[in-house]
Amino acid sequence: VQLQASGGGLVQPGGSLRLSCAANERTFSSINMGWFRQAPGKEREFVAAIIWSGGRTNYADSVKGRFTISRDNAKNTVYLQMNSLKPEDTAVYYCAAEVGLVIRRSQNEYPYWGRGTLVTVSS
Repeated sequence: VQLQASGGGLVQPGGSLRLSCAANERTFSSINMGWFRQAPGKEREFVAAIIWSGGRTNYADSVKGRFTISRDNAKNTVYLQMNSLKPEDTAVYYCAAEVGLVIRRSQNEYPYWGRGTLVTVSS
């Protein structure tokens, strides 16, 4: 599975961005997808995940209520809508994929990773 994340950039605090992650996988509709992020000087952390059908999602407490993960299986793409952005959301954001029956929050459970996209929240 090859993944390509896009949509990062510079945004002011309180602003919004939408990240996209496209997969070149014909069985995308059977793959669970996750977003992770790594801030400067910190370890990579879980942000959000969505099950293969789109019917179940999971979020880190730090983004709950501000970020929304969704997917379009017809386009082999998963999205991360980020609203009310804060400076502490500044990080490189990665999308990842795994095959399973439940949503997973541990990066160790995800064997497939895309190259990251940088999000900078600053005035």
